[in-house]
Amino acid sequence: MRYRGTWVAVACAVAMVVVGMLPSGCATKDADNGGTGADKSPYAIGAVLSLTGAQSSLGLPEKNVIEMEVDRINAAGGINGHPLVVIIEDDASDVDQAVAATTKLIEQDEVLAIVGSTGTGQTMAMRAEIDLAGVPQVSLAGSLVITQEFDQLVFQTPWSNALVAPATLQYLKDEGFTKIGLITEDTGFGKDGKTLINGMAAEYGLTVVSDQVFKPTDTDMSGQLTVIKGAGADVVVMWSSVAASSIVPKNMEQLGMDIPLVGSHGIARKEFVDSAGAAAEGAIMFAGKILAPEAYGEGSEGYKVATEYIARYTETYGEPPTSTFAGHAYDGLHLVVEAMKRLDEGFTPADLRDEIERTDGFVGIGGTFTFSATDHNGMSADDLVGYVVKDGAWSILE
Repeated sequence: MRYRGTWVAVACAVAMVVVGMLPSGCATKDADNGGTGADKSPYAIGAVLSLTGAQSSLGLPEKNVIEMEVDRINAAGGINGHPLVVIIEDDASDVDQAVAATTKLIEQDEVLAIVGSTGTGQTMAMRAEIDLAGVPQVSLAGSLVITQEFDQLVFQTPWSNALVAPATLQYLKDEGFTKIGLITEDTGFGKDGKTLINGMAAEYGLTVVSDQVFKPTDTDMSGQLTVIKGAGADVVVMWSSVAASSIVPKNMEQLGMDIPLVGSHGIARKEFVDSAGAAAEGAIMFAGKILAPEAYGEGSEGYKVATEYIARYTETYGEPPTSTFAGHAYDGLHLVVEAMKRLDEGFTPADLRDEIERTDGFVGIGGTFTFSATDHNGMSADDLVGYVVKDGAWSILE
């Protein structure tokens, strides 16, 4: 496989879809050396994001951050003098389109690494192409399966369900709940959460009294919630990330279900609260600290990284980031970029994979990442905090 030899022509040809444009004329030689110095051709990364479809509310902020950060990286000199180019492909929240995008990025664009996809199903579907080409992938999806079904080429930036589910169940136990009414979305992320909650509930003295599923395209979940209500649940646990998640609290209110709603980190965004309106009040979930930067600890490196990121995003887009998902893209991009910076000229995707795995103590938006030969998620429960919807916004859970 070729890696960078023809990239200048490719970059010029796809300029309308490329983030981080090349210098004028797409020159690849060091201008100070009159075109005869070291080759400074662009380093190409691919990104497969869900810009349309059911997961677009997650993928669009991811795209915003990648665009913003590539501009910043290139303004500071790129990667050891090489411009950074990120080619973004939309998988439309669909596994087949994710595979097609991956194939295109590898075979036509000859990328060194791929960031994405936004969703679990797409991430897993991409794996065959990733493995065949030997190109490292940094997923932005949060299911345990992504790193539990270990692949040496695949890394992950969100807190996996394996971290969030135990934190959620421990909270339910501590609060004295015993009967879970479980409702999950019919996606890879939802199925992963469903399996974990059912498998772990008994360890925390909890019983799943009803186990319901909804499709990302559903517009009413009152049928599933009526079953949960009839089963005598004292808490509803919702494992979901799609836009339709906001229908659940509204239907609960309509059905007079006066029991708490505890969600997954998939609802860690302002859009969920805004869409659910007053029905979202009191909803709880566990996610990373970016929704309340003070949780990093004022004066800490995490606090500095987070607040500077929020300030840049606000200046660029006119409002602060409204979800944790943009932060996953920040982490995915910078894990690749920082590994590139540590490598000598002429590195291959295999070299890059090895260097990503050597990441030790990278302070990102989601937390502090330390990968190893057996851990490609690299975070711990210390990177999580509890949130509750209070007065129409996510607040730290006391």
